[in-house]
Amino acid sequence: MLARIQTCTVLGIDGIPVAVEVDNHPGVNKMTMVGLADQAVKESQERVNSAIKNSGYRFPRGILVVNLAPAHIRKEGSALDLPIAIGLLAASEQINFERLTAYSLAGELALNGELRPIAGALSMTIAAKKQGLRGIVLPTMNAMEAGVVPGIDVIPANNLQDAAAFISGELDLHPHRTDIDKLMSSRQNGHLDLTDVKGQEHVKRALTVAAAGGHNLLLIGPPGTGKSMLASRLPGILPDMSFDEALETTRIYSVADALNETERLVTSRPFRSPHHSATTVAISGGGQGQRPMPGEVSMAHNGVLFLDELPEFTRGALEVMRQPLEEGLVHIRRAMYAVTFPSRFMLVVAMNPCPCGCRTDPKKTCRCSQGEIQRYMARLSGPLLDRIDMHVEVPALSYDEISDRRPSGDTSETVRAHVQKTRNRQQARYNGTFHCNAHIDSSAIRKHCAPDAEAEKLLKHAIDKLGFSARAHDKVLRVARTLADMEALEQINEAHIAEAIQYRSLDRELF
Repeated sequence: MLARIQTCTVLGIDGIPVAVEVDNHPGVNKMTMVGLADQAVKESQERVNSAIKNSGYRFPRGILVVNLAPAHIRKEGSALDLPIAIGLLAASEQINFERLTAYSLAGELALNGELRPIAGALSMTIAAKKQGLRGIVLPTMNAMEAGVVPGIDVIPANNLQDAAAFISGELDLHPHRTDIDKLMSSRQNGHLDLTDVKGQEHVKRALTVAAAGGHNLLLIGPPGTGKSMLASRLPGILPDMSFDEALETTRIYSVADALNETERLVTSRPFRSPHHSATTVAISGGGQGQRPMPGEVSMAHNGVLFLDELPEFTRGALEVMRQPLEEGLVHIRRAMYAVTFPSRFMLVVAMNPCPCGCRTDPKKTCRCSQGEIQRYMARLSGPLLDRIDMHVEVPALSYDEISDRRPSGDTSETVRAHVQKTRNRQQARYNGTFHCNAHIDSSAIRKHCAPDAEAEKLLKHAIDKLGFSARAHDKVLRVARTLADMEALEQINEAHIAEAIQYRSLDRELF
């Protein structure tokens, strides 16, 4: 008898519909699996065999052919265990076809028949909805994650027996409904507060400007001045994530199997801080295996990617960020696959002004030679620095600033409210075409970032004197546009251009 079960595999962050066709006919006992299955799928035969027997069913006899269609797409992972098992039971007429065509199935089987959680359940649920299916049967541990998708029934099953009884129509399992409003209302809990950072008011101002416009930021200063503390507090002043942003970010974490058991929807903006020993693949994504995994540039999607000790990263790891910084996507092509991961993030980087870190510290003596400093700075390519909108010096703190026990500056909540209003003005201006000022293209710059006469004179003088590149010129205008938006002004004036130029410290050759 022939049975056909709907399921999904994951490629990148997209769920790809797969049909599991099982044919059982008389002959010598033999099971053959075709359809470009990877090693994990091929090993499912042993897991499925034990799970079926330990769940009170009989493993089918005769010739068994399991076809995974379409045959040209590689199938990977253990999520096909459940659909293969259900297909074997249906083909051997141990269960009927009551609900077989209306539901997709996915889940890993333990040897005793229990269902274990899988990676990519959210993407599979979205794919099932696009197919027009009524619902999807998943392990109970994946129900909260998949339940955020509206318009489809997410059926949680504890084991193979429950899934088989549900498909047969012998058992009614209630669809899981995730309380999205409750999850979204708790998204800002746990963020670090900006008032914890002593002094550095001008750097906090720069951090606010960066958050308001989505600009990339470089912090340069001696060790111990608060660069890492400032960067770690950036997510707390960024605007709240929309549901669509949370859903897209969660899909990445679901594919990477990085969701924790209590929070199955990523509602707070991610903050990723890889060590400087991270490889190029760890930053960009991919991998040597058959399954491409998202890298740090994708795990930081809709959030912040912080690179501390920037010159210590390998040249390759830094250069792979140029494409996602421009496009918001990272394209990965390997021998076995070609995928695209979303990677729209704010890049915040920190570095010392020299190898010993004391060059700009007025109380310490720099031990570095001019050649050492030049080699240190040469580790950063010009094209990468051009893609960083703002360069800000973080000076050493005085004793009075360090010992002051009073809260320093505005709270993150107050700053976030100001940032949200500024972002709202940008969204109203661009009407969905761009997310924020940092993402606008050259045509939008010409249309929305025209400075007044005095401001244009100042910008021309700065370009002639400092030798800004065309990209740096556009970065200055984007930052100036954000500064004007923070004051609810339509026209960019001289003060906005002057402040934006001050945020290009490396171009001004201060270091």
